[in-house]
Amino acid sequence: MTQVRTLRLALATGLLGLTVAACGGGPGDATTADAELSEPTPSSATTQASPSADPTQTGSGAAATSAPFGPGCQSVPATGAGSFEGMATAPVATAASANPLLSTLVSAVQAAGLVDTLNSAQDITVFAPSNDAFAAVPAADLQALLADRDMLTQVLTYHVVGQRVAPEDLGTAGPFDSLQGAPIEVSGSGEEFVVNDSSNVVCGGVQTANATVYVVDSVLVPPAA
Repeated sequence: MTQVRTLRLALATGLLGLTVAACGGGPGDATTADAELSEPTPSSATTQASPSADPTQTGSGAAATSAPFGPGCQSVPATGAGSFEGMATAPVATAASANPLLSTLVSAVQAAGLVDTLNSAQDITVFAPSNDAFAAVPAADLQALLADRDMLTQVLTYHVVGQRVAPEDLGTAGPFDSLQGAPIEVSGSGEEFVVNDSSNVVCGGVQTANATVYVVDSVLVPPAA
């Protein structure tokens, strides 16, 4: 697919200057979320905390029991709907809308009409590109992607796996079949993981009501058919 090859080349070019440390806010702030992405009630917690999980549950079918990890987690709010505790109470698209690391992704999900799809899915894993990941894509290519709903849907669903994958399984249980259909490869262990040999997990093991989220530092592009 010509569009896929073009986007992959654009990503390879744009990512040359990207560093893992630059995982804070990006220039592509999301537009105001619609009613489907209304924020959940802010948490009253005063410190960052990982959501509680049944300690007997482990493996790819259950929520991770360890705390979120990675340098990007430092940019997650300590309190409120966008905090780890706040995100744990909301479905994944709604949770992402409250997190400042993911505002561009939220805009993309809205443009593709995938809000309800992601919020209603059960036990999924999302490799969520940070704002900086989208900022690494040349502006013209990103705008073209956002304007092409079919292509955007292919790219976004490639970031979603139809099961919860815990950190302890992330580097050993794959490859994982994405909702787009193509497999996703993850290597690494502990708190250091690389997706498809190119994208680093910068904040991993984040829990929402229906998903385990791994924030990554580049946009994943499905292989051409």
